Amino acid sequence: MGIEIERKFLVVGDAWRAAPALAYAQGYLNRDKQRTVRVRIVQQQAWLTIKGANAGAVRAEFEYPIPLPDAQQLLALCDGPLVRKLRRRIEHAGHTWEIDEFQGDNAGLVVAEIELPAEDAAFERPEWVGAEVTHDPRYFNSNLASAPYSTWPDARSRA
Repeated sequence: MGIEIERKFLVVGDAWRAAPALAYAQGYLNRDKQRTVRVRIVQQQAWLTIKGANAGAVRAEFEYPIPLPDAQQLLALCDGPLVRKLRRRIEHAGHTWEIDEFQGDNAGLVVAEIELPAEDAAFERPEWVGAEVTHDPRYFNSNLASAPYSTWPDARSRA
């Protein structure tokens, strides 16, 4: 079984912007609390991902490459609007950080994620890593599809 151990943080400052970015489009075929089924396209590649319920920062994850034409058709079947973002990868102190700069209705939200070998594994935070939001379900990409950042009462004051 595939396991994902991921912690998520808000991003501050602009030091992370120097890294190259790739455009992501993703949608959800299922956004149930016990499981999500996601279709993702990055450039000319596509994946189908199934994730289980979160237990802290840990959850089951299964990801499979799929043909691009299939992914394009599946995105049309997705529940709710697509989540669009620019993703940057930055190496820092032996770990890879993924920084997602959201677009569209989620513009203004920038989140950094780090995958770890254990939920309590030690890691060094880059200067641009702010408050941890791992356990706040509003920041799950699947929830951003149905409750985008622009609709949050306090989103405008933070952007």
